[in-house]
Amino acid sequence: MTHYTEFDAADYLDNDEAVAEFLAVAAEDPNPDVFLAAVAAVARARGMTKVAAAAGVGRVALHKALTPGAHPRYETVQKILRSLGLRMSFTVAH
Repeated sequence: MTHYTEFDAADYLDNDEAVAEFLAVAAEDPNPDVFLAAVAAVARARGMTKVAAAAGVGRVALHKALTPGAHPRYETVQKILRSLGLRMSFTVAH
């Protein structure tokens, strides 16, 4: 019998360039849950406890903020991204 492990993007987010590209692509999706799931994957890759502490939020609060269907405050998202060493940038849409 063949056993498969569940895919987790966090297993492949092992460098800053991969993380930045992953989040940029996720941010393009019109479904906001895709971006939250991507940020959650990055947080798992970096360590949820470590990210929560660096963002100044509790571990449970971090999980809740990044759960599909959540509506985290902009300042919470910014804190999380800063704790990951990231910042958002914008380009003109064509």
